[in-house]
Amino acid sequence: MATEREPEIVLYDLACIKNVCFSPVVWRIRMILNYKRIPYKTIFLEFPDIEPTLKALGVHPPPPSTKYTVPTIHHIPTNTHITDSPPIAAFLTEHYPTPPLPLTTPLGQQIESLSRTALGITVRTSCTPREIHILSPRAQEFFRTTREATMNRTLESLLENEEQVWQKADEDLKKIGEMLLSAGGPFVNGAEVSYTDFFIAGSLQCIRVIDEGVWERYMAYKGFKEIYEACGEWLERKD
Repeated sequence: MATEREPEIVLYDLACIKNVCFSPVVWRIRMILNYKRIPYKTIFLEFPDIEPTLKALGVHPPPPSTKYTVPTIHHIPTNTHITDSPPIAAFLTEHYPTPPLPLTTPLGQQIESLSRTALGITVRTSCTPREIHILSPRAQEFFRTTREATMNRTLESLLENEEQVWQKADEDLKKIGEMLLSAGGPFVNGAEVSYTDFFIAGSLQCIRVIDEGVWERYMAYKGFKEIYEACGEWLERKD
C-alpha cells in the first residue's frame, strides 16, 4: 500500500463557503502542483485574514503592489515563501522541472493578453457581484467595502449592463476561442500542455464555482470547453 508523501508546499488559498479553490490566480498554481504531482497542503484564508497572516510569516506584497495577496506558497525544503502567481510558477518549474511546463509562448502571450481584456470585463461584470454569495459574512463585508470603494459603485449595479458588456465582448471571446484551438489541440500549443492552458482552465473553474450559469456562457464559445476538458485531471483536487 502506497504511503502519502509529506507535503513540500503549503499553498495559501482564498476561502469560500464551498471549501474549494475559486480564485483564478490560485488555480494556476494549484494546477501546476497537481500536474507535477508535488505534494502540498492548503491553508484557506478569508479575505480579511490574508494581510495579517502573510505579515506574520514575513511575506511582503509583490512589487510594485502594496497589497498582500494569494497565492502565496511556503516551500518547506528550502523554507522559502513566495507570493503572486508568476514568480511562484517560475519557482516551481525551476525546482520541479519534470514533467516540463512551458510558461510562455508567443501564442500563449497573445491569448493571455486578449483574455485579460475580453474575459476580464465579462468576469468583472458577471462574477464580481455574484462572488459575494459564496463568501462568509465577515468576508462579504470586507469584499463589499473594498470593491465598492475601488469601483465607486455598488456590486449589484454591475449587473445592470451585463448583457451589453457580453455583446461588446462577443467577437473577442470568439477570437480567443479560435486561438485556443489554432494549434490543433488538445492544448493551446497542440500536444503539449502549457501555463496558458492553466490560465484559461483555472479561470473557467473559478467562474464555475461562483455561478454555473455564467460558466455555461463561456463554455458555449468554441475553444473554451475543449481546453477546460483537456485540463480536467488537474482540476480534480480542489482543496
